[in-house]
Amino acid sequence: MQQQEKHSKAMVLGLQHLLAMYSGSILVPMMIGKALGYNSEQLTYLVSTDIFMCGIATFLQLQLNKYFGVGLPVVLGVAFQSVAPLSIIGQSHGSGAMFGALIVSGIFVVLISGVFSKLARFFPAIVTGSVITTIGLSLIPVAILNMGGNTSDPTPQSLALSLITVLIILLVNIFAKGFIKSISILIGLIVGTVLATMIGVVSFAPVGAAPLLHVPTAFYFGAPTFEVTSILMMCIIAMVSMVESTGVYLALSDITNDPIDETRLRNGYRAEGIAVLLGGIFNTFPYTGFSQNVGLVKMSGIKTRLPIYYAAGFLVLLGLLPKFGALAQIIPDPVIGGAMIVLFGFVALQGMQMLAKVDFANNEHNFLIAAVSIAVGVGFNNSNLFNSFPTELKMFFSNGIVMASILAVVLNAILNRKKK
Repeated sequence: MQQQEKHSKAMVLGLQHLLAMYSGSILVPMMIGKALGYNSEQLTYLVSTDIFMCGIATFLQLQLNKYFGVGLPVVLGVAFQSVAPLSIIGQSHGSGAMFGALIVSGIFVVLISGVFSKLARFFPAIVTGSVITTIGLSLIPVAILNMGGNTSDPTPQSLALSLITVLIILLVNIFAKGFIKSISILIGLIVGTVLATMIGVVSFAPVGAAPLLHVPTAFYFGAPTFEVTSILMMCIIAMVSMVESTGVYLALSDITNDPIDETRLRNGYRAEGIAVLLGGIFNTFPYTGFSQNVGLVKMSGIKTRLPIYYAAGFLVLLGLLPKFGALAQIIPDPVIGGAMIVLFGFVALQGMQMLAKVDFANNEHNFLIAAVSIAVGVGFNNSNLFNSFPTELKMFFSNGIVMASILAVVLNAILNRKKK
């Protein structure tokens, strides 16, 4: 009886973890798919397979063996920092180059995992805070575009729907507590879509057209191609994700009182690399530890991996049922935009919180590192400064997240080389 009660509780907690990360796991494929002009059937595949792969990636990371897996109660989801670079690669070189770059970057992560576990000193808070702040600020214009319905002439109806969605999310964050507060984005998406349905701007056609069951298909969008600039860009983004995951691992280690060493860090990176490689093969996206689920582990007080195993199982199951994936398509753009504006604001604020821990008072070099990295990252993002450059260089230099990451690491290595 005790064992049954234990598993029942773990199942409920696993469902909570799924709900906490669900909005993030559907928004990223929707954003990239729409940026690349995918049709309804392709979007359904993209979202469903992405949910499925989130579950597989989480299973890999939960393992505690000598080859891969950090062995902590961590949930993996799609990395937000991949949105802009993958959209640029897909628009410039096609889907094949996008997934080819992911395959190579996954192999790259596996190969450097051992070395990277020893390089934490190159990624202090000044670097990670600057990069994550840039990620949030760079994605906000995408949210604004969606709030207007992705048109050059937004209607009052679009603006009203997006603002109501923002209001719902704010109200949940202000008045709710605990788990309900942690899924405020998901609640905003649901309420906004219900309101949009009531005024007749929601089409359920994608759900009706979606099959009852599907199995993820290797190279669904065609054979991968390998373009050097795209590969380099995604390898940089992969390292940014590894830095973010390191923060998640260390936070969970502290919460669960389960110390991790370089070997477990290496195995955690390996699991992440394998997940990115599989994402490229099955045509989804890179995965990283989800920080919002760290809060749920702390809130529940359950420090075992069992609830996360259930969460991973639920993700795999939902990923095999395309009608659940198709549900993401019925969410109107203004509602998605309203949720995005808050979500990306959260991301930027998370970066700022990291920067708040940096010693600016006794080290003026940190001002330079943060100021230049964030300014160049936000300013160069989708800028026309490089229109005269060859396509490959333009794609590289106009990606704010990549430029901010390189600048933050290089400037920190040079200016703080004498600091411990």
